[in-house]
Amino acid sequence: MTSTNQLAMRRLLRREIVGTIGLLADQQDFAAMRCYSTFPFDDHESYLREMESLLRTRAATGGYTAVALFEPQEFTEFCTDLGLEPDAQASRTRYTAELATTGPALPYEGQALSELIPVLIDEAVHKATWEFATAALAGMGPCAVCGEDIGRAAYARATSLLARILDTAGPGHHYLACSVLARPETLAAGLHADVKPEGKPRVDESEVLEFVTVLALSIATHSAGGIVIRTSAPSATDRVYGWRMTGDRLQPLTAGEVFDAYRSDIRSGDVLSLESDVDYCEPPDLGDAGQPGGHRH
Repeated sequence: MTSTNQLAMRRLLRREIVGTIGLLADQQDFAAMRCYSTFPFDDHESYLREMESLLRTRAATGGYTAVALFEPQEFTEFCTDLGLEPDAQASRTRYTAELATTGPALPYEGQALSELIPVLIDEAVHKATWEFATAALAGMGPCAVCGEDIGRAAYARATSLLARILDTAGPGHHYLACSVLARPETLAAGLHADVKPEGKPRVDESEVLEFVTVLALSIATHSAGGIVIRTSAPSATDRVYGWRMTGDRLQPLTAGEVFDAYRSDIRSGDVLSLESDVDYCEPPDLGDAGQPGGHRH
């Protein structure tokens, strides 16, 4: 094989290599890595420019690259657990390879990092929310009175409530937001659902999983929580309504309470700007599904 053919084959093989880049998305994480002498960058903006240039070059040559968030604290724990030297390029590479399997990681498709980073952070928040709620439910154990697994029962009840909510929502596009005043911070989950006049709602199963898990945590821990829905349909004013969680039942919010809840940022509590052409109203009747589900753990 000639050297020219060898070079051509190597170029082709490079296109077959799947890569993952661990990105230091914010200034604080970047500053934490500067304590390592083998970390070659000293300016976050320059670092981001070089990362974007690398990603664009790989994309232009047909390479597939996933981007994950590089978390310095998790990296330190990773090195401690495996007995690795953290101040080493090989250790950073090994941790990044781990991120490819544990995620979240998003494919790079030529977009600017300023567009990719917020989506990546949002995915990381969703993952952390689901993991925290899942671990909390799994650790609750059996009910001291009836012996039923508290977390599993709460999950079943949350699944039933969501199904009933979607059944009564009617045709249109619905965005459901669930928030729970859990410790150490408020948990929130969102769910998009498209409902046709006939047929089952179209939903993202990963969103359903997170939503139901967060709602189940409110039920299992008797924490304050609630659900607010915004419904959009052609040639109609958007409607917003919701419920507060009381034990394992949903209590309808008044139009005024929905107005106040929808204008408040779930995480910060800040007041959001008022929208026009939105009808804040009371929710549809959920029937028996909105009532207590039986024995209260």
